Amino acid sequence: MAPAEPSQTQTSADAAPPPTAPHHPAGTALVVGALGVVFGDIGTSPLYALRETFLHGSGMAPTPEHVFGVLSMLFWAVTLTVTIKYVALIMRADNKGEGGVLALATLASRGLNGRAPKVRIGIIILAVIGLALFYGDAMITPAISVMSAVEGLSAVTPAFTPFVIPLALVILVGLFMLQARGTADVGRLFGPVMFVWFLVLGVLGAWQIAKNPVVLEAINPIHAYYLVTDQGFGIFWAFGSIVLAVTGAEALYADMGHFGRRPIRIGWFGIVMPGLLLNYFGQGALIIENPAIIHQVFFELVPNDYMIFLVVLSTLATVIASQAVITGVFSLTRQAIQLGYLPRMEIHHTSETAIGQIYIPRVNWLLMSCIIALVVGFGSSGSLAGAYGLAVTGAMLVDAALAMAVAILVWRWAWPLAAAVFGFLAIPDLAFFIANALKIPDGGWLPLIVAFLIYFTITTWRRGRKIVATELSEGSLPLKQFLERMERAPDRVAGTAVFLTADASHTPAAFLHNLKHNKVLHERIIILQVDTMDVPVVSDANRVEVERLGKGFHTVIAHYGFTEQPDIPEALRACRPHGIAYDEMETSFFLGRETLVPSQHSRLGRWRRDWFISLSHSASATKTFFRIPPNRAIELGNQIQI
Repeated sequence: MAPAEPSQTQTSADAAPPPTAPHHPAGTALVVGALGVVFGDIGTSPLYALRETFLHGSGMAPTPEHVFGVLSMLFWAVTLTVTIKYVALIMRADNKGEGGVLALATLASRGLNGRAPKVRIGIIILAVIGLALFYGDAMITPAISVMSAVEGLSAVTPAFTPFVIPLALVILVGLFMLQARGTADVGRLFGPVMFVWFLVLGVLGAWQIAKNPVVLEAINPIHAYYLVTDQGFGIFWAFGSIVLAVTGAEALYADMGHFGRRPIRIGWFGIVMPGLLLNYFGQGALIIENPAIIHQVFFELVPNDYMIFLVVLSTLATVIASQAVITGVFSLTRQAIQLGYLPRMEIHHTSETAIGQIYIPRVNWLLMSCIIALVVGFGSSGSLAGAYGLAVTGAMLVDAALAMAVAILVWRWAWPLAAAVFGFLAIPDLAFFIANALKIPDGGWLPLIVAFLIYFTITTWRRGRKIVATELSEGSLPLKQFLERMERAPDRVAGTAVFLTADASHTPAAFLHNLKHNKVLHERIIILQVDTMDVPVVSDANRVEVERLGKGFHTVIAHYGFTEQPDIPEALRACRPHGIAYDEMETSFFLGRETLVPSQHSRLGRWRRDWFISLSHSASATKTFFRIPPNRAIELGNQIQI
């Protein structure tokens, strides 16, 4: 019986204890590196956020009163949502150095200590919803970012307008074709380019503010209050675009494992936040001076002679922002696979030293196809802005809910305090979510459909694998009971046989099939189970647990973190201190190959049954996913009705 899917195991003192959190010194190199990866998405928001607030059917006019109100809202949205909620609070919740929605869910589940199973189910559902919304956001971000930058060519001369979409497609296709090469070499350029980008943002904004310093009065929240009272419920249309200024905030937390929280915080407070806010206020000053430039306000920050240079720099910045999102998709997909949320897929490691640098071909080409369809289908960043925001704000609400659970269960806050703090910080998220829900007819339906399909896929896969595991275990015999009944041992042959299984305490189906048909046993039998722990990385000292059962039988439980790819030969070599010597040429690996047969009365239902069978057929082979020498692997079939 091959492992149906890596199982999520709670860390305990008698299992493999978690490693200590990685130490990330806040050196200059790490801060600059974080600029190139962590802040790409939120760093390109000045290209379109303020413009869309006045143009995308919000009812806002480029008058001084409305400009002051919008800038005030934008300032406090960045302060409350990004600075306080994510940078100051949520980044405290790290799962051994890793961040993201899965880390929050894992921490909250661990804090329950096995209690309140219904609460744990709710946490898992929130994690799945967060994953689904993340994928919806990841499709739209590269499309709207690159298109916004390339559209700057129209500001240089209208003659470039027909070439905007073709050029955006060329840039995006080229970006996805480079993914297989890895980001190690290109990544060295990302940080310096983004440092220049944020420096230029701040300088251009400060230049305009110096010419019209009265715009700084917008920091006073009274201007936001005046705008709300003036617009009434119509303010939600403006919220739908103001939220574009905080998209990417979740990346600060999700990418924490690559750099550590301190370099990210230094980068945010020292470079990114000042550059962004100066630029937004500079754009506001320019709008007050000349309302007619609202359509290309960002590129109007520079004289015409220098506009082409700003277009080139912004295009580089948006490509980097897209790269950051793509890398995040790869990383989160690997975590989801390891934790059993998605089927196994082929994963390429593009660096021998950096565990986070991976490439997943199937995800890469599927994401590229979806983004190309968005660029061609919507035709402009303004049209795509209607689809942007709903997935992001939904994910932010999920983060707030899970962070509140972590505060209560892990940080031991009193629940009224946790509810008050995160409830208050969730108010802007809720307002933004409602505002983006109003844009459903204008494109907001897109991330909802994507999120639903991902949610349907994840829940179908988890439910299907549970049914398969139940079917396999029902006919299996406890391994120790089998050994007790094995009175006369069959003929033994030299060598070692390794049987992969999802439960090392039971006799694998592949073992019984081999014994039935070949009527021999190897000299040494290893029943091997792979457990995916709820920590990113498991130390070498805690890699394996070995138990001698007698009669040449051993059970081995190999522990891997959710950011690691299981390597079976490596796990067997780790068994040497336990008296098991691994020789690849004398070892055979037996894997169960499950053939799923549609059942008339499936517990999954017809739609889920057919989709689950399709997912199972597309899943990578066990020997590929678990890094087993293909020339030493033997697959034994097993039919299961589903």
